[in-house]
Amino acid sequence: MSRLRHSLTQAWLTRGPLAWGLRPISLCFEWLVACRLWLYRLGVLRPRHLRVPVVVVGNVLVGGVGKTPVVIALVKHLQQRGLCVGVLSRGYGRASRDVREVQPNSRATDVGDEPLLIARSCSVPVWVGANRVEAGQSLLEHHPKTQVLVCDDGLQHLPLARDIELCVFDERGIGNGWMLPAGPLREPWPRAENLGVDRFELSHGEAPTSGRFQVHRQLTDFAIRADGTRRPFPSGFAKPVQALAGIAKPQVFFSMLEEFGLTLTHAQALPDHADLQGISIDYAQGELLCTEKDAVKLWIDHPEVWAIPLKTTLPNELLLALDACLDRRLSSHHGLKIT
Repeated sequence: MSRLRHSLTQAWLTRGPLAWGLRPISLCFEWLVACRLWLYRLGVLRPRHLRVPVVVVGNVLVGGVGKTPVVIALVKHLQQRGLCVGVLSRGYGRASRDVREVQPNSRATDVGDEPLLIARSCSVPVWVGANRVEAGQSLLEHHPKTQVLVCDDGLQHLPLARDIELCVFDERGIGNGWMLPAGPLREPWPRAENLGVDRFELSHGEAPTSGRFQVHRQLTDFAIRADGTRRPFPSGFAKPVQALAGIAKPQVFFSMLEEFGLTLTHAQALPDHADLQGISIDYAQGELLCTEKDAVKLWIDHPEVWAIPLKTTLPNELLLALDACLDRRLSSHHGLKIT
């Protein structure tokens, strides 16, 4: 399976023989997606509007592109403005299927690792549900002072009406420009204009592209443990350490650690959203460093592991443009007042 995944990933970068062989299936998928979009445009299907502005942070590429760190950075920015923010998510990888609120002591198996990370990092109401409209309605019912909803993922979840879209790209750009399975796209890109929705494109790990805001990511200067203990990073880790990452691109995390001069005795790469229950750790190989996303799962059984938070910085130009778009909706369309 991993060999097939690698072959497809490479094929999606160019329009080679494998991509051309899968192109007929891709065209069928593209037609189905286009029909669904037109049903919404013609009003046959109608998105549901919530009583507060909705900002969707998503992507059009298969696989992780770093949406959740962008969500966290955006939520913290809105909090600094004095706005009451709520977050919606599908809760990918969770065993439960209901609509529920994420608590700081929730388990990732019940709510998903990324919603749990957002709830702990931002201290805002976070609700998960496959139906983001129902999740949003429940959040607003239980937290009526909420002024803005940020949806982690959901760019293709058309039943939820949105006011602003942030589409995140990584170093792949749009790959070969074809849809699944001949390419990495979930929908045709660029998407046709949607009147009334402001759209922004963000990118990290890719050469600067016209029209896309560049996002800067770096590891923080501290590591944190389950009990809140902090240690300077990287100066606090002079001895060789081991690392674990269950994210879309584990090697990126390992490379970051090595760039800081750390010696890794063992680097364990796991699938994105991997279930870490029951995992064994050999501390003879050194203290374990991991991402915050992994830590919210590991800390239940291994509170002694160290998480290195990833700081994502959104460019000022983007924040100013977002604020302007959001202010118009806060003061008029939704009848709310900016505090």
